[in-house]
Amino acid sequence: MKNRPLFLLGLFAAVLVSWAGFVLGSHGQLGTLTPFFDEADGQSHPARLPGLAARGQAVYADLGCAACHTQQVRRPGFGSDQARGWGERQSVARDYIFHAQPQLGASRLGPDLMNLAARKPQAPSADDLHRLLYTGSAAHPAFPFLYETRGIVGESSRHAVRLTGAAAPKAGSEVVATERAQTLVAYLLNVNSGFEYPEARPLPAKSPASPEAKK
Repeated sequence: MKNRPLFLLGLFAAVLVSWAGFVLGSHGQLGTLTPFFDEADGQSHPARLPGLAARGQAVYADLGCAACHTQQVRRPGFGSDQARGWGERQSVARDYIFHAQPQLGASRLGPDLMNLAARKPQAPSADDLHRLLYTGSAAHPAFPFLYETRGIVGESSRHAVRLTGAAAPKAGSEVVATERAQTLVAYLLNVNSGFEYPEARPLPAKSPASPEAKK
């Protein structure tokens, strides 16, 4: 090819422009987002995750929870997330500004967890989550390595898991949540996207007679 250098230069320029549009453009649009200050309650939203919960996000990522659970509530018309009680509004970019590792997820073998702490009609308790993580269920794997079984010396540990039936430890023993289990549960109990940001409000329906509706 006589114009090979020119062709390669054009190809490089096309890739560079595409990269700049996707990466730099997105960063310029979303990378400067700040919390939204609500004058009604005098607070900024979202709030930073507490220290224990922030460490738990790393455990969530390490265990690969995003392989089965998403953290993105879809808007009506794109799925039945809201009808299932997974959230009252669609997820927006501002929800993730304090997440060091946003766990959007890859597929949904389990429910979406974006709004687990405010799940209706009732959010799970710490005991509920510890029991699920330790024993698992028909649809959820068990993670017993996040817990230690040890003898009770004096008083029971405040991190002991309340277990019954076949999962209950032998008399004189207890199942205690390790630090990884404690931080993971703290993270899940702080995943709350209940605040309604202006950009999360549904778009007004277009009137059939309006010019925009005909486009």
